[in-house]
Amino acid sequence: MDATVPARPHYAPGVPAEIEPVTQTLDQQLPHAAADFPNRVAIDFLGRTITYRELDHQVRKATSALYRCGVRNGDVVALIMPNCPQHVVAFYAALALGATVAEHNPLAPANELHEQLDRHGAVVVIAWEQTLEKLVSDGDFHGRTYLAVDLSRELPHVSRMLLRLPVSSAREQRAKLRGTVPHGVLSFDRIVKKAPSLPKGMEMQPPELDDIAVLLHTGGTTGVPKAVQLTHRNVVSNMVQTIEWVHTMGYGTEVFAAVLPFFHAFGLSTCLGICIRQAGTLVLLPNFNVSSLLAGQKRHPITLFPGVAPMFQRVLDEADRQRESGESVDLSSIRFAFSGAMALDPALAARWEEGTGGYIIEGYGMTEASPIIAGSPVTPERRPSTLGLPFPSTEIRVADPEDPSQDADDIGEVLVRGPQVFAGYLGMPEETDAVLWNGWLRTGDLARWDDGFLVMADRRKELIINGGFNIYPSQVEDAIRNMPGVRDVAVVGMPEDAHGESVVAALVLEPGAMVDLDSVRRWTQDKLSHYAIPKSIAVVDELPRSQIGKVMRRAVREELNNFELKSGQWIRKAGALGENASDRFETWLGSLQEQFSATKEQVQEWLSSTSEHSTEQVREWFAEKGVTPEELRARLQKEGLSREGFSAWLSRSGAAVSGALKSSSEAIQEKLAGPPTQRDMAQKDPLADDGVGQAEPTPSDAGGNARHATNVAVADADAANAQAAQDAGEGNPAGDDPHLM
Repeated sequence: MDATVPARPHYAPGVPAEIEPVTQTLDQQLPHAAADFPNRVAIDFLGRTITYRELDHQVRKATSALYRCGVRNGDVVALIMPNCPQHVVAFYAALALGATVAEHNPLAPANELHEQLDRHGAVVVIAWEQTLEKLVSDGDFHGRTYLAVDLSRELPHVSRMLLRLPVSSAREQRAKLRGTVPHGVLSFDRIVKKAPSLPKGMEMQPPELDDIAVLLHTGGTTGVPKAVQLTHRNVVSNMVQTIEWVHTMGYGTEVFAAVLPFFHAFGLSTCLGICIRQAGTLVLLPNFNVSSLLAGQKRHPITLFPGVAPMFQRVLDEADRQRESGESVDLSSIRFAFSGAMALDPALAARWEEGTGGYIIEGYGMTEASPIIAGSPVTPERRPSTLGLPFPSTEIRVADPEDPSQDADDIGEVLVRGPQVFAGYLGMPEETDAVLWNGWLRTGDLARWDDGFLVMADRRKELIINGGFNIYPSQVEDAIRNMPGVRDVAVVGMPEDAHGESVVAALVLEPGAMVDLDSVRRWTQDKLSHYAIPKSIAVVDELPRSQIGKVMRRAVREELNNFELKSGQWIRKAGALGENASDRFETWLGSLQEQFSATKEQVQEWLSSTSEHSTEQVREWFAEKGVTPEELRARLQKEGLSREGFSAWLSRSGAAVSGALKSSSEAIQEKLAGPPTQRDMAQKDPLADDGVGQAEPTPSDAGGNARHATNVAVADADAANAQAAQDAGEGNPAGDDPHLM
C-alpha cells in the first residue's frame, strides 16, 4: 500500500503529495542564489559577514585552485574541518568540478581518518590545521595533496587583532584555533586568494544528476565502517521535499542556525543545501556554543533552527539565564525548528513553542535517505513523539522483517522508496544488497501505522529477546525517563543463560538522587509488561553519544563489559578502576571536598571509615549540610567506585594505585594537605551539579577580553561538533534512536 494515501489528509495545506523531478545538480544552487540576491548576507561567522556575491566569487577562485591541484570530474575531494566559511567554499568548488565531496569528522582519530581516505582514494584533502597535525605527523602524504585551513582567517578583524595580543588568554585561543602545519602542506586560504576566477581555457566537466555528489561515513548497525554514496538527485530531491514540507519557507528571506556539523547528513542537507538553495543567511558556528548563537541571533534573527533536543534545551535555559540577569533575549523570530536524532520530549517541545511562538518539527530519517524520510506536519495536528508522515514522493511500507515481500500485521520493519534513497555503499556490493531490496531501502527500524502516522517501536538490531518475548528498548526508556531522580536513561540487552537477553537500564541520576533496582521496578510495574521490566541497573556519569547527541546503545553494552553484576546492580570492576585509578581518584577527591565544603580531616575520616556508616561526628556534620552518608556513597558509586571497590582500592598495592594513594591514610592526608583555599570556606549547595550547565565565567582582563571576543568554542567539550564520540552511525546509520535527520 502507498502509505502516503492515508497520510495526505494530515498534510499541511499547500504541501503536495509529489514533488516535481529535480533538474538542478547540487553545485548549481549557489550561482542561482548569488544571481538573485548578490548583496544578501550568505554567511555570518561569529560577526564576520560574507555576501552571496563574495561567496560565489570565492567559490570560483577555489574551483580554479582545485583544478590546478589536479581535481577533475569523478575525483574525490575530502573535507575534514569544523563548520566555517572555508567549508562552504570548498564544498561548492569541488562540486563545480564534478568531483565528489567526502565529508569527515575533524575530531576522528588519525587511524580512522586514514581508513576512510584509503576507502575512497581522495586526490585532495582539505583539512583544519589541527587535524593535519595528527593526519600527516609522520610526513607520509600517501600520494595525496593536503591543503590546510586556518579557522582564524575568517574571524572578524577585531577578533583577529585580539588574537595577536601578547597575553596568555590570546595564546590559549590561538592554540584552540590554529595548528602546526606539517612541512609540504599548502595553505588552502592562500592558494584560493592567489587563484584567478575561472580563467578561460579551463576545461570543466560539470556533474550529472546521477553522479555521486557526497560521501558520508557511518558505522551502521553492524559497526562495519561504510561510505554512503548520495547522488546529486538524492540530495537535491530531499532538499526540495523538505522545502515543500515547510511550505511557507521564503526565498531570500530566511536565516538558518548552522550549528549541526556539515559532516553529518542533517547539517549538510539543511544548511549547506537548503539554506543556500533558498538564498538564506547562515549564522555559522564551528561548534555549538549557546552564547555565540544568541549573539548571532541578535545580529541576524534566526528563522529556521535545525538541531537536536539538547540544543533546544540549552538555548532555552541560557535565554532564561540571560533574562534573569537583565539582558534582552528575543527568540520570537524562530518560526520553525527541525528536531532530529532522538525522540523529542513533548514537554520540551511545548516549552520551545511557547518560548519562540513557532513550530518544532520532528523528523525521521537516516543517512541513506539523504537523510529525511518523514516528519511532523506543520499544523496543530502534529503528534509529538511519532515519526510523523511520509514526505512527498516517499513511499513507506511496514513489512514482515523476515519476509519483506509481505506487509506486517502490526509492528514491522520500515521500508522506504523515493528519490532520496542512496546509490549504495562505496565498494561494498554485498552490504548494499542487504539494505536495498527490490528498490526498497530496509531501514532496520520497527514501527507501526496509526492513522497515517508512523509510530516507532525500535531498532530491529536493538530488539531485546527474552523468554520468547520481544522487548523494545525505547519503550522501556520512555517508561523510566520521567522517574524522579533520573536525568537520562539507555536500555540494552545483556546475555543471560538460555532465556536470551536480560533488560539492563543504564541510568544517569540527578545530583543526590537515590535510585536502586527496586525503585525502578516499582516505578515501571504498571507501565510495562512484566517481561520488559529491567532486571538490573547500572548508574553511570553520562551516556555515550554520537556527534549529534544520539545515545549509542552499542557503546553502552561495551562499557558494561567493565562492570560486574552484584545484587541487581552493575558495579565497575576493580580491575577497570585500577587502570585509571590515579586520575579518577584525584578528580573525585577534589570535587568531593569542594562540593561539601569539607575539611581534609572530615573527608579523610569518611573515606577511610571501614564501618557500615561514617563516625557519628562526621555523620552529624554531613547531616548539617543536608547530605547523608548514603548519598555520599551514591555519589562515589556514580563515579564507578563501589564501597567494596574503594576499600579494595585503598588496600591494593601496585604501581597504578600506589601513585594515587600509596595504599595508606597518610597518602590521603598528603593529597588533602596544604593551606586552606577559598573552596574550603565556600558555602555551596552540597548537591550542586558540578558546574554542568553553568554559565561560562566572564573574562575580566585584557586577555579575557581576547578570549571572549574570539570564543569560537572549538574546545567546548559538550558541543555538538566537538563530541568525543566519533561514530555518527549507531543503530540506523546515523544513530541508535531512529528519530534521525
